[in-house]
Amino acid sequence: MSCSKPLVDAFNRRISYLRLSVTDRCDLRCSYCMPEQMQFLPRKEVLSLEELHKLALAFIDRGISKIRLTGGEPLVRRDVIELVHALGRKLGDGLEELTLTTNGTQLEKFAEDLAAAGIRRINVSLDTMDGTLFQELSRRDRLNHVLRGIAAAKDAGLKVKLNTVALKGLNEEEIPFLVEWAHAHGHEITLIEVMPLGEVDGERVDHYLPLTAVQDALAARWTLTPSDHRSGGPARYFDVAETGGRLGLITPLTNNFCAGCNRIRVTATGQLYACLGGAEQVDLRAALRSDAPDARLAEALDEAMRIKPERHHFLIERGAGPAQPRHMSLTGG
Repeated sequence: MSCSKPLVDAFNRRISYLRLSVTDRCDLRCSYCMPEQMQFLPRKEVLSLEELHKLALAFIDRGISKIRLTGGEPLVRRDVIELVHALGRKLGDGLEELTLTTNGTQLEKFAEDLAAAGIRRINVSLDTMDGTLFQELSRRDRLNHVLRGIAAAKDAGLKVKLNTVALKGLNEEEIPFLVEWAHAHGHEITLIEVMPLGEVDGERVDHYLPLTAVQDALAARWTLTPSDHRSGGPARYFDVAETGGRLGLITPLTNNFCAGCNRIRVTATGQLYACLGGAEQVDLRAALRSDAPDARLAEALDEAMRIKPERHHFLIERGAGPAQPRHMSLTGG
């Protein structure tokens, strides 16, 4: 039970879900996410593991019940498993769920450690199972590492949900196969519209695929029944009768989901973004490193609730540029 006042924003939304980035670094260079020559943050600007832990405890004290560790790629951060174990000790003591989003490249190495720390389910990004396309999209030849990681996660008893960014003209035709493969292996899968965050090489609009069109195409192939299932995030779910699995859709562009937003994001540098698509932010690192960290942190969290906007305003069209200059890898995936 939280001993401090819960996090409630100006629109009376209870904030219970924290996406906490542990690093902006990644061992892939996905073309829709970042440029090939990505400039990562100096290490001195990134919160220490001790600071990340203190921050997480402060959020739990204010009613955060679910924490998702993100990046960049969280598993490339040295000793990150120590943080996972430390947070895992709060499960059942204010924290209901600890989870993680990963690109899967390091998962074969860490799956058992994650399970031992109390993580029960993870999200793995997988946009294609075609090795050539995977290398084209990620600029790295790592598909086999990812597939071995997914298998290792399943063997360790972790529930795996695959996240697939729908990309027009790239993986568009492969989406039904990805759904079938995921469900055949006992995994959920969620399709995501491309997010217009940060400058990339080329125009995102060239590969923007509205999920309204994808849903129509899949509904012509299969029986999609709306599901009451909720994971705490923005996805809407459908049960697929023919495959026996669950399909999620995250639609920041075609179907705004802000009314039920229960989330905040904190970057690896301690910047709290009240909205993924907004510029509103609060500097938690300054609070943590101040002479009165507990008081300053409490004030900063109150300020975050005051400035959290009602909704984002994503726009994707030629020449429009990104909705925000920061990359998704910096914001926290």
